Amino acid sequence: MRPRRFDLIAFDWDGTLFDSTALITRCIQDACRDLQLAVPSDTEAAYVIGLGLHDALRHAAPELPPERYPELGARYRHHYFARQHELVLFEGTLEMLAALKAKNHWLAVATGKGRRGLDQALEQSNLGALFDATRTADETASKPHPQMLLELMGELGVPPERTLMIGDTTHDLQLAANAGAASVGVAYGAHDHQAFGAFSPLYVAPSTRELHVWLLEHG
Repeated sequence: MRPRRFDLIAFDWDGTLFDSTALITRCIQDACRDLQLAVPSDTEAAYVIGLGLHDALRHAAPELPPERYPELGARYRHHYFARQHELVLFEGTLEMLAALKAKNHWLAVATGKGRRGLDQALEQSNLGALFDATRTADETASKPHPQMLLELMGELGVPPERTLMIGDTTHDLQLAANAGAASVGVAYGAHDHQAFGAFSPLYVAPSTRELHVWLLEHG
C-alpha cells in the first residue's frame, strides 16, 4: 500500500466543514447594527471568519473602543446562537472524515470558534467521535499565530512535516505556514481563493468531494 504522507490532518470548522459563512457574516453585521456602528460589507465581515472573537470584532468594527468589545461580542453571540440550528455540514463531509479515519489518520479541529460554540456544533453534527483533538481560539492564541496547531501536534505526537492543515481562509493557510506544516485550501468558504497563492497550499479544492478524492490520493 502507498505510504501515508500525513499522520495528522487538522481542519478549520466554519466554511471548511460547516456551511456557516453566510450566517456568521450576517451575525457580525447585525451585531454592528445593534450598536449603531458602521455595518461592514459582506466581504469585510467574511474576512474575519477564522479569527478569535476579539480579533474578529476589532477588524469588523475598528471604530469601537476596546472596552466595548464584550458588548459587541455578546450581540454577535445572541444572533449566532439563535440561528445556529440552521447550519449544516457541507455535503460529503461525514463520508470524507470517516474515510480518513479508516486510514488511521489523526483528525483534529483548529478553529476560531470558542469552546462552547465548537462543542455545541460537534454535538449537533454528531462528529465529536471522529476527532482526536480540538483547539479553539479562547483556549490558545488566535490564528494565524502557530500556537493552536503546535499544541495539536504536541498532543498527538506528530511533527510539522507529517501535519496537514485544511481551511477556507488565508488565516488558516498562514497558521500552517507559521507552524511549519503543509496546507490545503478550499475554494467554497469565506475568503477568495485567489489570495491563497501567497501561502503555497498543496492544493485548492473546489468542493468537498474533490477534497475527499485529493486526500485519499495524496494524504
